[in-house]
Parts: sequence; C-alpha cells; structure tokens
Amino acid sequence: QVQLVESGGDLVQLGGSLSLSCAASRFIFSDYAMSWHRQAPGKERELIAAIGRTGDTAKYADSVKGRFTISRDNAKNTVYLRMNSLKPEDTAVYYCNAVRTANDDSPLFSWGLGTQVTVSS
Repeated sequence: QVQLVESGGDLVQLGGSLSLSCAASRFIFSDYAMSWHRQAPGKERELIAAIGRTGDTAKYADSVKGRFTISRDNAKNTVYLRMNSLKPEDTAVYYCNAVRTANDDSPLFSWGLGTQVTVSS
C-alpha cells in the first residue's frame, strides 16, 4: 500500500518561513508527478503546487505563487515544499500526493495524515 508521510509543519509568525517534506514509499516515485495540497478549517482541500517527474516543470496556485517552491529528490523518494513570507491564510493541514502530470489536479493515492502549519499574526 502506498505511503505518503508529510512532516515539517509548525507554528510560525507572520512573514516567517517553513520547509515541508513528504516521504513516499511503495510505488515508483520517479514515475509520477507529485503535488502539495492544503486544507484550511471549514474549507475544501486545494492543490497549491505540483512538480513534474524529473523536477523540470512546476505549477503553483495563484495564492502561493512567488512565495512557495516545490522540489523533489528522486533518489530519496521525497518531495519538498519551501514556504516563504507566510501569511495567516496559509494556516492549514498540508498534504502531498501523486498526480498524472504537473498540470493535473487529481490526486492518485489515498491521503496521508498531513502536517499542520499554523501562521500567527
């Protein structure tokens, strides 16, 4: 069974930075584009970033463009999300998943537990 384990969430202040990691296992990581999603309280889960299989393409939601950077290390089966200039509206549980391409927003696998990011003002 596919495993996706997110980590790195924390409580940070407005304008702060944070790096998230997602360790993937039990599938051929390099065969899949990967994505980060988030779900804020009372809201639907949304796709915020996706990266192609080799890391050469990336796509971002307008809400995080210019502040967040997605990257991956296929040797470590890990996808990362670097978050800068954090805002209170970035507060959410963050999840990773696989998608067919960096332009696709349909997650392929069951969700992991996610990691909580809280931004205080």
